[in-house]
Amino acid sequence: MRKRLSVYFREMYPLLPRFALGLIIFGEIHFIILLNNGINTFRLGLQELIGGFTVFSFLLWLRIADDLKDYELDCRLFSYRPLPSGRVYKKDLAVFVTLLILVTAALNFLFMNNFCYFLFLYIYGTLMSLWFFSKKKIQKSLPLALVTHNPVQMIMNVYVISFTCIKYHISLFTWINFLAAWTLYFPALIWEISRKIRAPEDETEYVTYSSLFGYQKPVTFVLILTWVDIMTNFLLVWNLNKLTVLALLLNVLWMTWKFLQFLKDPKQFAIVDKVERYTYIQESLMLITIPVYLIFGKI
Repeated sequence: MRKRLSVYFREMYPLLPRFALGLIIFGEIHFIILLNNGINTFRLGLQELIGGFTVFSFLLWLRIADDLKDYELDCRLFSYRPLPSGRVYKKDLAVFVTLLILVTAALNFLFMNNFCYFLFLYIYGTLMSLWFFSKKKIQKSLPLALVTHNPVQMIMNVYVISFTCIKYHISLFTWINFLAAWTLYFPALIWEISRKIRAPEDETEYVTYSSLFGYQKPVTFVLILTWVDIMTNFLLVWNLNKLTVLALLLNVLWMTWKFLQFLKDPKQFAIVDKVERYTYIQESLMLITIPVYLIFGKI
């Protein structure tokens, strides 16, 4: 089973990069909230590591849950993947994810200060894995699947925010927390839509937003979302580093240009590739703002 799982992780969810991503997501929200509240003396320890692990663990669970619930579809459209190809068994993933959830729950119960938020996150994730008991209805509707599944990113952000606020005695209901909850929700939403936008000649049996609405409308929608998203970033770092605001602006202008290019000729590149590059740059800039502020103060 271990060898089969190693195949799955290598192809579907590389563990070390994704664990680093979990720490980055947790750290970005955690420190941005603290700095915007004038707190620059941190009490870092085991809790922060468990928080980052929980983000990593939860996203891994969602990846496995998606592969299990979409097994029949993947056998037709993505037969080369580890699970539908038979190189990994359903039982392997079921055993692993059960142990993963038990370990994550135990760590949160024993060491974290926001266990009720953890429970809410995992209850929502469980409902997602069960299609909210409406598989036939939701699976047939791509927009309905988006509306019911994508908010989980927001709930995960609230999990991080709740820990930070409880530990440092910050009010949970503030403008900064509201923006922080959205700032990593929008990139997930933009990516989720963008990965299902294709040029007309690239469409297959796999249902995409472009096959339902044409490629122009979904691209225009994510373009608008991208600008709404960047405004949350501007507001969060405006009082910390004006140079970051300028860099974020240049990045979003580049992404806007790519959206316009795709609208003109969708055959020249996959829009999701450009969105991923834009997002990595965007989140890296947000993350770099934290040590720069701590070292140099406001710039």
